[in-house]
Amino acid sequence: MVFDAIFGLKTHAVFDIWTIEHLLTGISVGFAVKKNNYKVFQKVLNVIKHNHYSLWFDMNGVLLAAYLWETLEHYLETGLAGARVEYWFQGVEFWPNRLIADPLILVLGYMIARKWPFLVWPARFFSATWLILHVFIFPHSMYLQELLFS
Repeated sequence: MVFDAIFGLKTHAVFDIWTIEHLLTGISVGFAVKKNNYKVFQKVLNVIKHNHYSLWFDMNGVLLAAYLWETLEHYLETGLAGARVEYWFQGVEFWPNRLIADPLILVLGYMIARKWPFLVWPARFFSATWLILHVFIFPHSMYLQELLFS
């Protein structure tokens, strides 16, 4: 079914339930990258108004963070940290999910944080709640996806 290839389990779909977490993380990480770049631009370049120029650096910083995480996640999924961690990840992510969708969702989160910075702290709260729930309460990463869509 076409819908299952677009939204489903992470092993064979472009988007999964963790897309929500990627959006929340994008809001948080995007804001942190923007704030850091703002300070660096002021200190190194001594410019006050640099919103236009910092967009390129901000997006590259968010993409760097996204791909660093996706690289680490790939090795965790393949069992680098042991069988329990490998089981929790429930398989290796579908390549379009890992290489295209997840990083672009983080960039979308950055764009949301750029437009509406008041959403950063609620996003951080929901992101932390999501991680606590999935890591410490649910038996594996795809549990909520299986529960909702089975």
